[in-house]
Amino acid sequence: MKYLISVLIGAMSYGILSTIVVLAYGQGYKLGEVVGTQLLTGCILAWLLAAFTKVRASRKLSSGGSTTPAVTPAFQALTWKRRLLLMLAGAPTVVTGLLYYQSLRYIPASLAIILLFQFTWISVLIQAVSKRQRPDKITMLTLLLLFGGTLLAAGILGQGTSQFNLLGVALGLLSAVSYSLFIIFSGKAVPAAHPAYRSAWMVTGGMVLLFIMFPPHFLFNGLLWGPLLLFGFLLGLFGAFIPPVMFAIGVPHIGGGMAGILGAAELPVAVLMSSFVLNEHVSGLQWIGVVLVLLGVVLPELYKLRWSNSEAVAS
Repeated sequence: MKYLISVLIGAMSYGILSTIVVLAYGQGYKLGEVVGTQLLTGCILAWLLAAFTKVRASRKLSSGGSTTPAVTPAFQALTWKRRLLLMLAGAPTVVTGLLYYQSLRYIPASLAIILLFQFTWISVLIQAVSKRQRPDKITMLTLLLLFGGTLLAAGILGQGTSQFNLLGVALGLLSAVSYSLFIIFSGKAVPAAHPAYRSAWMVTGGMVLLFIMFPPHFLFNGLLWGPLLLFGFLLGLFGAFIPPVMFAIGVPHIGGGMAGILGAAELPVAVLMSSFVLNEHVSGLQWIGVVLVLLGVVLPELYKLRWSNSEAVAS
């Protein structure tokens, strides 16, 4: 049960981010300042965790206790080439954050998170094109659920498209494309390395890229020591630290299928936060759409679990 809860906590943490960003914008902070402080605090927390992991493994080794091969050896095996690969793998997260957070300037947070969740079918489409394979029936049904749920959840059927900012919608969809690429590429980047070190180097790579695009003037003009520090700490904590740690703890024990199901908790949390904290109106029809999107997300994983259980019974 504790592994299920850890993955659930990680997914719910992601759902809090959009509300914090909107509140930061309300205080007059800019995109580079918001994302910059998030990655800075997230990077510090990630390296503190990596240092703690290394010290803990060293103590076990020196005391003669058993330690897993993925701890100290994985750290020692990280050549600069592998570190650079991890840093490059972290770049799409920055692009995703920039696009997603910028979309929040033009569209409600409840709509932005729904657009981001389109990464589910976009990932399927990218893999289908790259492998030249036609999606199976369960995948097609999933896509239909996601499409119908998005229309309802976004309020298009109830309000039409006249109230939506096209630039905000485009940014939201582009963030979904970027997130899909991150999912595809990140899993292939030095998978044997310990999760703590993988996370630290990926966050570092993202921070370096961001500081090149948006020079961190907030470090020197005094902004950092105001409310921006609190916003950055919360974004770094809930966006760059808690989810990777919780997933690293829980996913190996519950499997990727169940993790995908629990990961869908990000969507209702984001919509609830935008409704209660930001006072955004979410109609009953939109909540039905959210449920359909969640069904579309979990349906393939439920199908895989049922199929594997049926094969186990038959054998």
